[in-house]
Amino acid sequence: MDIGWPEILIIAAVILVLFGSKKLPDAARSLGKSMRILKTEVKGMHDDDAAPKPEQPAALPPAGTGVDVGTGSPTGVEHQEPR
Repeated sequence: MDIGWPEILIIAAVILVLFGSKKLPDAARSLGKSMRILKTEVKGMHDDDAAPKPEQPAALPPAGTGVDVGTGSPTGVEHQEPR
């Protein structure tokens, strides 16, 4: 099933009649933006697959262990300044 120039012209004329000449540039612009976004997203997915995975940071102590992450001292014990 080959589509020749006459068929393409008929399809273009039908689209022009259905949507009007004022809406076609906006529709083409929206389609172009959508295609660019899709292209960048697909490229980003390929880049994510090719990039090496970063090392995981050191594990924090489990929640509720009673250790203050910032000072390393047990929680609930107030820090007292030396006298």
